[in-house]
Amino acid sequence: MAGARSIMLAAGGTAGHLFPAFALAEELKRRGIVVDLVTDMRGDRYGGGFPARTVYQVPSATLASRSPADVAKTTLMLARGTRAAFSILGRVKPAAVIGFGGYPTYPPLVAARLRGIPTAIHEQNAVLGRANKLLAKRVTAIATSFERTKFLEGSLVEKVVLTGNPVRQAVMDAAARPYEAPTADGVIRLLIFGGSQGARFFSDIVPLALFALPDPIRKRLRVIQQAREEDIERVSEAYSEANISAEIAAFFPDLPARMTAAHLVICRAGASTVAELTVVGRPSILVPLPHALDNDQLNNARRLAESGGGWCIEQRNLSPERLADELEKLLLAPDALAAAAKAAKTAGRPDAVRNLADFTLALAEGRKSGMGRDH
Repeated sequence: MAGARSIMLAAGGTAGHLFPAFALAEELKRRGIVVDLVTDMRGDRYGGGFPARTVYQVPSATLASRSPADVAKTTLMLARGTRAAFSILGRVKPAAVIGFGGYPTYPPLVAARLRGIPTAIHEQNAVLGRANKLLAKRVTAIATSFERTKFLEGSLVEKVVLTGNPVRQAVMDAAARPYEAPTADGVIRLLIFGGSQGARFFSDIVPLALFALPDPIRKRLRVIQQAREEDIERVSEAYSEANISAEIAAFFPDLPARMTAAHLVICRAGASTVAELTVVGRPSILVPLPHALDNDQLNNARRLAESGGGWCIEQRNLSPERLADELEKLLLAPDALAAAAKAAKTAGRPDAVRNLADFTLALAEGRKSGMGRDH
């Protein structure tokens, strides 16, 4: 790359989009590459520690419905964002722009194409997201996390390279800890988290399920659970009444370390969550968010379950009684937990961040090796 080695990343303001962008930024920075980030206004929630030279914010909007009013409003906002991104790219002059999904990636990637800058999208899920679906025909190349990605077909396949979904360095560091199955009389560590969209369901169902477990199992439990701020008090009281040792919080900054300390994880099936579970190699009960667009979480969970690395249970089928039954079987079968941990680890792609960085630099330098299918 001639001159300043600069790459622009674009990501929606959710953790699922920002975390893989964060991981790539870390790797590019290690290679001496300057990284900038462009996101929407939601990026403030996660972007404070983002390893970028500058975090730019551009106007964006997600299409809420197909009504003429919503379409017009979203189109206007995206046009404003594209103008803003066009101006930013003119000043920054990156060698490539990489998008990580969400409608906030649309303006910078369209603006990059208008300026003749090489572009790519990274799809974290097993289903091509809606914003990425709009961009797939417009970008130079496409990086994927799964060998099969729904809606990537026809001529688009020629643009595709499988890189995996990169995870942050904190996850890579935590992954060095080997899995240890629970012993016959030892403590059992459960980790429950669901993100801002899914924690309420777990707050409702998990305490009831754990209370229904036999006394010998319940007394061994050590629970760490994420809950919304408004649910923390009632969840804590429920565990206290059940005499279950529990730590409840809205956010755990050291979640990767807590994940590796767990004997079993109960969680949603967002792309970053599944990637982290497989890199660290921990068994999980995955409960996909039922209203996720295009059932992306269900597809993610099924792929992991098919590998033997976890168990997928749809929310509509999960009652406290069902969860209690599943937990009793698993917690009394340490060999099954250990086998799932091993399978999850086998399914992991710890080299994903290196692959994606190679892909990015090949794109920026105009090389075919490492991007697309050497088309």
